[in-house]
Amino acid sequence: MKDYPTLPLNDGRALPQLGFGTWQIEDARAAEAVRTALDVGYRMVDTAAIYQNERGVGAGLAGAPEIFLQTKIWNESQGYDRTLKAAEKCLERLGRGSVDMLLIHWPVPSQDLFVDSWKALVRLREEGRAKSIGVSNFRAEDLDRIVDATGVVPALNQVELHPAFQQRPLREVHAAMGIVTQSWSPLGQGGGLGDPVIAAIAAETGQDAAAVVLRWHLQHGLCAIPKASGRAHIEANFRCLGFTLSDEQMARIDALDRADGRIGPDPATF
Repeated sequence: MKDYPTLPLNDGRALPQLGFGTWQIEDARAAEAVRTALDVGYRMVDTAAIYQNERGVGAGLAGAPEIFLQTKIWNESQGYDRTLKAAEKCLERLGRGSVDMLLIHWPVPSQDLFVDSWKALVRLREEGRAKSIGVSNFRAEDLDRIVDATGVVPALNQVELHPAFQQRPLREVHAAMGIVTQSWSPLGQGGGLGDPVIAAIAAETGQDAAAVVLRWHLQHGLCAIPKASGRAHIEANFRCLGFTLSDEQMARIDALDRADGRIGPDPATF
């Protein structure tokens, strides 16, 4: 799709702005879900070692080498040598010689191994096993540490981000450092789709509530990776590419941010 929106990465590559998330999709169903997403038009797929569906995702991507694929190193695999070994296992399960993006899944500050893991990712990029490298759930102080240690800035940071939890201070840090912000649980795990503001804008635009929220992400320059397993939901999410929200509608969604909006773990203690 020639007009598929992309975001520039700080390593010179381009990231499709809308991706297909596979969290909680079982390995046995992952191949079918991924094939459906590709058929609908998605050009990026996100998975992770801990999702235990990399084999299915890889099978679903067979014959589609142009799709941007990213996966993540799990917490128990942190440390320089263990990260290298874990990455090799990810590639084996995916059936690929490289991935487009490899991430550290969580900083886990209590382990204090993420700097060594980042050094391993830098090596994997140099070797071509990961074309781009990034992190997930990293705080500003975590980003500073890995950059200070290596001089290498992550291409992206995948964090919890949705209308109830908008991560504005961290997004400002990302913008200053040249890091793309990627939103996990961009729909708030469905919790915010019944919000009266979202419902009203959906009625105004004639779009599904999910598409409205995803459009909000895109217009803020975020990369969103919604998960859906059924074709109807996959198609509904994808329709976010086909319309535009007004500045006034964007502002109404911006106003939904809450101090207590986080629904996932706190990276400081997880």
